[in-house]
Amino acid sequence: MADEADTTTTTVNVQPNGADTAPQIALISQYVKDLSFENPNAPAVYQWQDQPQIDVQFNIGADKVGDEVLEVSLKIEVKAIAPQGTAFAVELLYAALFGMRNVPEDQIQPFMLAEAPRLIFPFARRVLADTIRDGGFPPLLLDPIDFGALYLQQAQQMEVTSGEPAGHA
Repeated sequence: MADEADTTTTTVNVQPNGADTAPQIALISQYVKDLSFENPNAPAVYQWQDQPQIDVQFNIGADKVGDEVLEVSLKIEVKAIAPQGTAFAVELLYAALFGMRNVPEDQIQPFMLAEAPRLIFPFARRVLADTIRDGGFPPLLLDPIDFGALYLQQAQQMEVTSGEPAGHA
């Protein structure tokens, strides 16, 4: 008497030679590329009673540095200015290398300008806070930035700009 077993056949999509075609992104390394701290009015600045106005500017850059390797950089500039003068000025260029394989072209730019900065921002923020604290000031903790929303806003502005007929001033 033969046992009849219920056999289920599954089809596995195997690529030749074990080739992996799934999209992959990996953080390879992150680092301080450039850091500048200026305290031009020390030691008098530590006696000032007025709260300085803090101006924060940031910029995102992305470069292809090799086959399947991209560098994303986050430049953050902070100036603290009081009525008596500049309390401090900091410029940080924080970068990271990302390996990318099999990522569709239309997904590379959103990753480089929205997701990658979101991943490295907390580390850049810590370097900035530590630098300002080491300069003798209370550490500046920047609020989180929604890089995804900023990317979408910029993309919408580019659509509006490119939708205008040529030749208008």
